[in-house]
Amino acid sequence: MTDTASVLSLLWRPLMMSAPACTAGRWHGCLDTFNGVVLMTLVTVPLAVLVAGALAWRRRVRGVPVAWRRSLAEVGMVHGTVPFVWLVLMPGAAAGRVPGRVSLVPLRDLATMGALGITGNLLVFAALGFFAPMRWAALASVPRVLALGAACSVVVETAQYVLRLDRVSSVDDVLVNAAGAGLAALASRRWWRVGARPSSHTPAVRTAA
Repeated sequence: MTDTASVLSLLWRPLMMSAPACTAGRWHGCLDTFNGVVLMTLVTVPLAVLVAGALAWRRRVRGVPVAWRRSLAEVGMVHGTVPFVWLVLMPGAAAGRVPGRVSLVPLRDLATMGALGITGNLLVFAALGFFAPMRWAALASVPRVLALGAACSVVVETAQYVLRLDRVSSVDDVLVNAAGAGLAALASRRWWRVGARPSSHTPAVRTAA
């Protein structure tokens, strides 16, 4: 228990370095730093839960089936993906002054990513991969989630290049992003929306005797 508390304290301390800027509503030091974005993501979890609850309540009133699952999936996708995309699109020190860089040789950049870089890339579209099959039956397939993750990653990498954000647009980022979405999809497989469930408000159809 003590070891767990020590690890949590070690992780929380850097995040709190950005707390003064975030609480003061300052862009610099909060939303332009890794610690600030992660801190705001954690702090807004209760708000995300409230939004999911409000959506679920509205759907239940209208008689929409699996209201909670649909609402939680929608909010989870947004809340779990936007912060990572924000971090990926955060400009580097020479943004706008250097041309876009591209790396199209598969697996060449993995060695330079390191464990932290690979973990971060796995998490970029993990929430999308986890929740998308729960929300849409058409995505209840690992290959489809992999394709979705890869497509979204290609859009982000293209934006990095076009906007000249002083980042390398790498095919390895696309591969790892897609793998993260696929692994997350496997983790949520038991809750996938494999088909539309009939509403409890739908009257039963009687067959002739």
